[in-house]
This record gives sequence, structure tokens and C-alpha cells, in this order.
Amino acid sequence: MEAVSHTAQWTAAARALESEREDALFDDPYARAVAGEKGFDLLKRYASPVTVDYLALRTLYLDQVLLAALEEHGVEQVVLVAAGMDTRPYRLEWGHKVAVFELDRAPLLEAKEKLLAGAALPGELTRTTVAVDLAGSWETALRDAGFRTESRTLWIVEGLLYYLEEEAARGLLTTLARLSSPGARVAGDVISVAALSNPVARPFIKALEEDGAPWLFGTDAPEELLRACGWTAEEVKQPGEEGSGRWPYAVLPRQVPDVPRNFLFTAALR
Repeated sequence: MEAVSHTAQWTAAARALESEREDALFDDPYARAVAGEKGFDLLKRYASPVTVDYLALRTLYLDQVLLAALEEHGVEQVVLVAAGMDTRPYRLEWGHKVAVFELDRAPLLEAKEKLLAGAALPGELTRTTVAVDLAGSWETALRDAGFRTESRTLWIVEGLLYYLEEEAARGLLTTLARLSSPGARVAGDVISVAALSNPVARPFIKALEEDGAPWLFGTDAPEELLRACGWTAEEVKQPGEEGSGRWPYAVLPRQVPDVPRNFLFTAALR
């Protein structure tokens, strides 16, 4: 797999560690298998005081958004944009007939199929992998795989936007809106501008750069970013804010400038 794809195994390793805690926020029984040795090696290489805690909260948040979208908003399709080693199709209780599409690079999807060989999907779910380069044109491939623009869709954009140049990140969110029908939602995460140059995180950021997976984009105004791309923010929160789950660090108000931040967001089609 390519360098940026290996970060998916890093994330899976963090999910495995969280799943093995007595007070785990979720259970991902497949995480250790898809992480492999590479994922745990990267977890050591990218060691950061907040990494595992943040990845756990992000996973929990998007799990909750997905399940709420199924129950409350009649979602018929879920698209995992840059699916990585996400195992939600296997580990969550979906309870509804849903078409799930996983978008990512071909080598990653091929490796994932081997690592998950024998894992069973719930009966109400169909899962289709679509090999694409998300920095290029991919809409036709998704449609050809069975995606229906008229169906109500939840897009999950997890751990992706900060690896894209700003123009590409905006273009991606705009494309998601263009492919959506009324009732569609998008959920994911983004970092602040200061997170790109945070001195405390510099060893981590430098390691990503050396491994060919640099962080390129951040914003201090996720609501404005989403609005400009065709979405209306329903929720934007930092880890540690009310309702976000376990977080052992201080949370500074957003009006305090030049602070490295992670934002979790959910937005509806405008």
C-alpha cells in the first residue's frame, strides 16, 4: 500500500487499543487484524499524548452519527469516503436495509479484503468497494457501482480532509453535495490552521511528512467551509466539549486564537 494508506492501519491500531480497555467507548473486534504489525509500528512512530484518545472519540462520534442517521433520517446509502480500515459494516448493528459503499485506493481495498476474509456482514447490508483516487475524478465509478443520487445518503469523511490541499478538500465536499438529494448528511473531522504548525506536535507532523502523508489543510471556521461547499452545519464540536465522550485534556473556547484543534462535524445538504 501507499504511505497515506498505511495511516489507515495506524488508526486501526488505535481502535484496537481502545477496544481492549475495560471502559472502552466501542468494540471493534476486527481492528487488531486489519491494523497488523504495520499499524502498531506507526502508532509508536507517530506517538502523541492525544492520538489514541482522539481517534477513539472520533470513532465513537461517527458511530453515533451513523446510527442516528439510520433511525432518525431514513438514510438508505452510506458512503465511507476514504474508508481505510473502517470495519463499521461488520461491527455495528445496522437494523435497516442499507447500501454501503467504501471508496479508497485499490491496493488498500485489496489488502483489506484479505485481512477481513471470513468476516460476515449483517443480512440487511450490501457492501460495495469502489477503487478510486479521491484527489481525482471518481463520481462515475461510484455511480457505476450502484450508487443512486436520488437515495438519501450519509457521507462519512473520516481522517481525510487534512491530507488534501485546500482546493481538493473544498472540491470533494462540493462533489458530495452535488451527488446528494434532500435529506443527505455528511459527517467527519477537520483540524484548525494552528494544528498544522503546532510546535508540540511537530515531531508527529514531521514523521507524517517523512512517510509521504503530510497534513496540508486546516480551517478555523468549519461552518463556513461546509456552507461554501453546499452544506449546513448541524453540529461542530471539539473533543471534550459536552457530549463528546471521554477526554482527559483541557478544552479552550473557540474564540481563543491560534490553538491547535480537532473538529468533529455533522452537516445537512443545503
